[in-house]
Amino acid sequence: MSSLLRKEMARMVFRPQGLKLEEFIEIEEQQQGRHFLCVSTKDKQAQISVVMCRRFKRSKTKKLQHYGLEDSYERTEIWDLEDLLVLDGRDPDSDDPCFLMHFDSVRFVKAISCAAKYTLARCLLSLSRKYRCTALKLRNFDWTYIRPTAMYSDRGDCMVLTQVCFYAFNLVCLSMCPMPLS
Repeated sequence: MSSLLRKEMARMVFRPQGLKLEEFIEIEEQQQGRHFLCVSTKDKQAQISVVMCRRFKRSKTKKLQHYGLEDSYERTEIWDLEDLLVLDGRDPDSDDPCFLMHFDSVRFVKAISCAAKYTLARCLLSLSRKYRCTALKLRNFDWTYIRPTAMYSDRGDCMVLTQVCFYAFNLVCLSMCPMPLS
């Protein structure tokens, strides 16, 4: 589903402006509709934007003798990656999907999951290294999920999940080992 959503959003929102959608995560906002935090690039610049998706009924057409649902996308907030001073994960020790983006003002964001928060952080860090002279400042993130061991090769959440499962398997094996009695 997310690959179809990515294609549709790229086609309707970013491609007409000559932008390439690099990454997006779903976020929770107070306004109705679905909201996404998107990262897009054009030439050697990167942008972060909030895209709102609204679903509405399409009017009856002559060919399709029924009503259909259609999505409408709108970019409601746009920032340049250069203007992002700090990406603050708030608390690396808890399973908190919220984070702060420090621009001239601070923008609170609540992702739908911690995995989404870390996916966005990895993307922004990668684009920051690629397009900015200075590295993006990350604060309060668990670095093992941002830059894991050599097993990680920037293939996204799948490798992070594999690594977590490997650690969990090791813990189970260790817990099953008999303890020597003194």
